Amino acid sequence: MRVALARVATAVTAMVALSFVLPLGLLNGQIARDRALTAAERQAASLVPALAVTTDPAALEAAVGSVPAGTAGTLALHLPDGGPIGVPRATAADLDRARDLRRTFTVEAGDGTVLLRPVLLEGGRVAVVEVHVPDAELTRGVARSWTILALVAFALVLVSVAMADRLALRVVRAADRLAHAVTRVGGGELGARVRPGGPAELRAAGEAFNQMADRFARLLAAEREAAADLSHRLRTPLTALRLNLHGLAADPSDPTRLGQSKDALDRLEHAVDEVIQAARRPPERAGCDAARVVRERLEFWSALADDQDRRWDLAVPGGPAPVPVAGDELAAAVDALLGNVFRHTPHGTAFTVTVHRGQYSTGLLVGDAGPGIADVPAALARGTSGAGSTGLGLDIARRLAEVTGGSLKVGAAPLGGAQIELWLRTAAKPGGRRAARRK
Repeated sequence: MRVALARVATAVTAMVALSFVLPLGLLNGQIARDRALTAAERQAASLVPALAVTTDPAALEAAVGSVPAGTAGTLALHLPDGGPIGVPRATAADLDRARDLRRTFTVEAGDGTVLLRPVLLEGGRVAVVEVHVPDAELTRGVARSWTILALVAFALVLVSVAMADRLALRVVRAADRLAHAVTRVGGGELGARVRPGGPAELRAAGEAFNQMADRFARLLAAEREAAADLSHRLRTPLTALRLNLHGLAADPSDPTRLGQSKDALDRLEHAVDEVIQAARRPPERAGCDAARVVRERLEFWSALADDQDRRWDLAVPGGPAPVPVAGDELAAAVDALLGNVFRHTPHGTAFTVTVHRGQYSTGLLVGDAGPGIADVPAALARGTSGAGSTGLGLDIARRLAEVTGGSLKVGAAPLGGAQIELWLRTAAKPGGRRAARRK
């Protein structure tokens, strides 16, 4: 790129320099010629006073010798009645033309230019002053001016190339940094970023690349978390199947246990199908009735609760409790919270589920009479569990709440154990008002 920009700068500057150098060089040549002819005309005019006073050849010869051109042998005087004084170079035809025109003009000679000036004498006679201007005088200083102009043009080209190279270096460095960062990200180094620099376009490209890389990293992390969350849904039917099999092992001939185990296998198959469909389905914003979803999930968990002698209670509002999340997502969060109760509390531990419909949010409160949660921050950390589980249950519920602008809290339940509060934002609070208290 640097070479290409240098070539472009050379071509452009050379064209601009030539557009100025050529006219200036030609103008200098014309000025030198005009200067030489003007000097010759002044020397010819210096003999006019002498011709006005006398026509004596001896006196005029002395006058010619006093002029620098006469001393140099380039001036001649043609009298009407006598021969020329000095060294003549003009032809007879040119002299006759000067007498006829009676004005100054120039003619070309072999080694220069001859200026002829007619002078009107008494009686209508005409004398002609001839001044020869050599070619060296006509072009004096022209070669030097051409040399200076050429050097100036060359210097301009060099300066423009140097400046273009400096600018190109700035562009190339920024482009190289961007290309290097793209290569690193393409090689799997997702934390690679570029420091934006260079022209505004490259800075914008660098910033766009950083934003794209950040979004790519977030999407990849979200995909990984989504895969873990979808897999976590299988734990609910697996838990039911494990409990049924445990009871079946105690009494293999119990037909009720056999039926429940078959139902658990069917639910497991259905859960696997849902995981596959959810993995292929693009994300979309939807809504559901939280009260209806909680009732449906308690209908499933109630069978397990009865098997484990767990007393449970459900409190939901009389009407619908709409929330801005998909029904299967809320069902997964409910299963995660209830699954924690069944996995982390002993058999016979009571629990309650409450759906609270507020003005700006809807809450799902799951409390139990178990030992509680000793380390709340560790329990809320994704992938952390002190009871041999995946440690994803609370994180699934927390992320679902944060999608709506809500939150997940861990507190003490009225039954004496832990209470998980999942709050889903349903409406934005008016600006400047204090947050509504949740009761």
